[in-house]
Amino acid sequence: MKKTLLVSLLLLVTSVVYATEEKTDSPHWTYTGKTGVDHWGDLSPEFATCKLGKNQSPVNISTNTIDVDLPPIEYKYTMLTADTIINTGHSIQVNMWSGGEITVDGKVFKLKQFHFHTPSENTIDGNHAPLEAHFVHLNEAGEIAVVAMLFEPGVADRTLSNLLKAMPMEAGQEAKLDARTLDYMQGEFKTKNYFRFNGSLTTPPCTEGVRWIVMKNPMTISKAQLETFQKALKRPNARPI
Repeated sequence: MKKTLLVSLLLLVTSVVYATEEKTDSPHWTYTGKTGVDHWGDLSPEFATCKLGKNQSPVNISTNTIDVDLPPIEYKYTMLTADTIINTGHSIQVNMWSGGEITVDGKVFKLKQFHFHTPSENTIDGNHAPLEAHFVHLNEAGEIAVVAMLFEPGVADRTLSNLLKAMPMEAGQEAKLDARTLDYMQGEFKTKNYFRFNGSLTTPPCTEGVRWIVMKNPMTISKAQLETFQKALKRPNARPI
């Protein structure tokens, strides 16, 4: 009985974590045209939340938000080992082999994958950043917590430099990553410098109930790095607010 429950939970977790990937049996969707953002909710009953949901993401964040004494987010990004980097046709996604967790609301969430959007999906005072990374975490109950990191123009980011060396340039391609690819992301720390809201996945099926943590302090990306992302993705991949 316990084994059956464990298998069922693992199947549920897998389906949630990879919701941002296009499954072979899922309806085809894009960001523009007849299968674009405005039509996601009509493509399939499983995408209905994209149209009918009441708590959808991304959002515009105003710097005049309510300032409250939020508890710190605890990061334990140690023993990070990436598995593969995939060009899904919708995003560039890095799947994790092991390592990485955050503690939010007293619950531990494990890092499962992270992916990129250009331009950013969430905006600050109506302004897009050139790139946004979404770090997707999952806890044992199948709840999702996404940490969003915005990238502003500046010097090259060292982790991105490592990823770009292996990044597939065509949709459907993937590559194995070296065990030390994420060395520059390693660390343990706590931070209270973030925006917090509840929302949804920003791609079909637009599942709601997602804890969003948007870091206030951006990272930087060089012009050459951004152009490489844009070349691989071929077109913008940001859902409107």
